[in-house]
Amino acid sequence: MAPRRRPSGGLLARVNFPLYAVEMLTSRHVLVAGGGGSSKTGVANGFEIYEIYHDGSKFVAEEVIRHETGLNVVMNFAVKNDGKRSYLVAGQESHSQMYYVNPKILVEGEEGEKLPTHHSNGVTQNGKIRRRLNSEKSSGVENLQDKPKIKLANGAQSAMKKITFEIKPGDSVQTDFLPIEPLQKVVKISPNGHWMSTGGTDGFLRIWNFPQIIKHNEIAAHTKEIDDIDFSPDSKYICSIAKDGKGLVWNLLKGKLHQSLEWPTPNSAKYIFKRCRYGTIEGNKNEYRLFTITNPLGKVGKQKGFLQQWECDSGKIKIGVEINESLASLAVRDDGRFVAIGTMFSGSISIYVAFSLQRVLHIPNAHSMFVTGLAFLPVTNQEGPPISSDTEAAVLSISVDNRVCVHKLQYRQTLPAWVATIFIFAVLIVSFILCSYLGI
Repeated sequence: MAPRRRPSGGLLARVNFPLYAVEMLTSRHVLVAGGGGSSKTGVANGFEIYEIYHDGSKFVAEEVIRHETGLNVVMNFAVKNDGKRSYLVAGQESHSQMYYVNPKILVEGEEGEKLPTHHSNGVTQNGKIRRRLNSEKSSGVENLQDKPKIKLANGAQSAMKKITFEIKPGDSVQTDFLPIEPLQKVVKISPNGHWMSTGGTDGFLRIWNFPQIIKHNEIAAHTKEIDDIDFSPDSKYICSIAKDGKGLVWNLLKGKLHQSLEWPTPNSAKYIFKRCRYGTIEGNKNEYRLFTITNPLGKVGKQKGFLQQWECDSGKIKIGVEINESLASLAVRDDGRFVAIGTMFSGSISIYVAFSLQRVLHIPNAHSMFVTGLAFLPVTNQEGPPISSDTEAAVLSISVDNRVCVHKLQYRQTLPAWVATIFIFAVLIVSFILCSYLGI
């Protein structure tokens, strides 16, 4: 029996169920979801929220709250933050289940201090704070400026503010209507927060008003199940890809086909789009690129997957990069500067510069199994200040190996401006002396 690979990614957290979806809930809170399904295996279903910090040398994740979903595994979800609370729409079998995620401020004080809510991994059943052990304090989280100490009215010292969340279920709506075993495969919320879109096994692309979740349009987009969808940053278009091999871009308001993604495949082989993501250009929502990953159909291991960049104006492929194996996941940072991919067989992670698709980081065997999801730590200030760190980019990855990992791109070495100026000046002087000596 071959020895089991040791994952090389930076472990942030380990969950006791397989993970299928990940997304940033706020600028510093990540939500992961998954489960063991409806079979009585003893594996839970649900999602967890972690708060992420950087202690000066590494990223640290602290569990905030866990919510179990009974017999319903969460295979996909989407979140939208309106500044006051977050909306979470979770795919559960053939339905989308709405959850309202309300933030709350807790005050951590000395042992015995009462809390306004019990949602914390550091709180006992009687509502009191559990005193942290010295080993727990050594993580560096306690000394972060993100958790300011305050003095309570009753004189308690060393208290800290902490954000937790109250999760309340809302309406559930059926989104896939295949006669046999209907299943929602993907759900997305538009950047402007006005629309929600779902896709599943029946091949229909459905557009819903949001957050009321009232059906707005239904498009017979594909002949086979939809694998992924994504809204353009300006919320005018939506891309859908499916197992029928088609990648299509739809005009959201007109409900009509806008573009079809077509490219010359190697040796005329059959390729299937796996994931699609839009990314802004320099953070401008009106200028953006479309990225896809594609895998060969059949002949597993003998053909290469591709990371692709598309021109949104013409619908033509601009850049395609070969990858040595099939691909499983794709993410684009919120400012559009970096793209990340996760592989199917080796569980590896790579980060690319978005405009050129030049690879700048590769983490082999980050997971022991295929990478089910990726999410960049945000750098814009849309939902609170981003996490300060010593890295140029950081991406979170999850897998059915139950692990949440972080992968850091360190700042690439560049010459300071003053060094470059001196170097250029020295080259000019040497060239002048050499020309004078040669009489040129």
